[in-house]
Amino acid sequence: MHSPRRLLSLLGVALALGCSLAPAAELRIGAAAIDITPPNGIAMAGYYATRLAEGTHDPLHAKALVFEQDGVKAALVALDLVTVSRATVEEARRQIARTTGVKEEAIMISATHSHTGPLMNGISVRNAAYGGDLEVAKLYTAALPGKIAAAVRQAELALVPARLSAAVGSEPSLPFNRRFVMKDGSIGWNPGKLNPNIVRPTGPIDPAVPVVFAETPAGKPLATYVNFAMHLDTVGGMQFSSDYAFTLARILNQVTTPDMLTVFTIGCAGDINHVNTGIKAPQKGHVEATRIGTILAGEVLKTYARLEPVATARPAFRHELVPLPLPVLAPGEVEKARAFATRIGSPKDPTFLEKVWAFKVLDVYGRNGQPQDVEVQVISLGRDLAWVGLPGEIFVELGLAIKAASPFKHTIIAELANGSIGYIPTKRAYAEGNYEPISARCAEGSGEMIVDAAVRLLKALHAEAAAK
Repeated sequence: MHSPRRLLSLLGVALALGCSLAPAAELRIGAAAIDITPPNGIAMAGYYATRLAEGTHDPLHAKALVFEQDGVKAALVALDLVTVSRATVEEARRQIARTTGVKEEAIMISATHSHTGPLMNGISVRNAAYGGDLEVAKLYTAALPGKIAAAVRQAELALVPARLSAAVGSEPSLPFNRRFVMKDGSIGWNPGKLNPNIVRPTGPIDPAVPVVFAETPAGKPLATYVNFAMHLDTVGGMQFSSDYAFTLARILNQVTTPDMLTVFTIGCAGDINHVNTGIKAPQKGHVEATRIGTILAGEVLKTYARLEPVATARPAFRHELVPLPLPVLAPGEVEKARAFATRIGSPKDPTFLEKVWAFKVLDVYGRNGQPQDVEVQVISLGRDLAWVGLPGEIFVELGLAIKAASPFKHTIIAELANGSIGYIPTKRAYAEGNYEPISARCAEGSGEMIVDAAVRLLKALHAEAAAK
């Protein structure tokens, strides 16, 4: 039996034989990672509580890939953070464009959604309530664009001749839709393990594991890009961690080379997590993150054997600002929300959903009626491969709709890209209610508007590529 390293070597030979598919212009790829781990004492993100970090289990990174062909460059950046603000993205893009050959519109910056990263300054009323206004959070947030830009600069400096291959694996055993139809007709959200009142999930999962593999013409691995639609909320605790993406990268490095960069991004997972309600066993902590990362890495390793060459062309990119309408606030809701906010942490602490609703109302009210202008972005490399960046926690059905309508052979969707407005549910979910629709800062139908924009951009870029 061949070793994993031998399999990769054989794969390199196979891809070399198919090099006649590539265009005459040379593809170059650079990869780099910058440590963005915050200091202890910063508040941690992901929950409706204040948690001050006490240490680091594994460092957080800004990971960058730069592609260049025919004189045009594009960059993909993944951050081991729960989210990234629009202001951070805009400043990082300005710095990148000023110090590299990558244009602002050719940069996609997304967050992996790790719930064991820092809470940042200036994102929402909720962030401010739980530590986002602490001085350490302000300093960290202000420094982040420079670190993102440094990762892209290093990746640009590392550009070498390369080739790409891609395939899509499938891992249906890990993700679960966390919204359920209950026996009383209500919609449950994370209703608990072995709950006898569960009837069925309200929607599907997306088991796809898109894998894009970059290597030198001699077969040296440069980077593996992996995408998967499932929340990164398995660790908990008070230490920084990139969650299951840490184990994924560690195993792939053990099998390939220690210096290959693994770039993980989260797919459309607004209603998808790892909790199997059909079993009693707890699913929290680093043991669970290791289990998930190991299984996902195993699927990536199996997918390596099915990689096929990607005929690339110069990077192409388009984006669209989509004005999403705001939820309508009823008379008296703002005053009620303010009252809830003043009780947080007191003996009359509001319930979880009361907090969720109150923070949403205050954020919506703070916009003074201005719609949420969000960016939908597509970056493509020829007629076969495209990445889509979406601005929030997108329900899985919306992502599946984009993939189904895309003319590209491989369409990879990174949510929480280029800013985030929080949850973006399907139209149906608003009527169903519970956590995500209650939290949503955009009105019913916004998710479908994003799908329409993404499909328009994909079709336009594919038509351009086909005409060349």
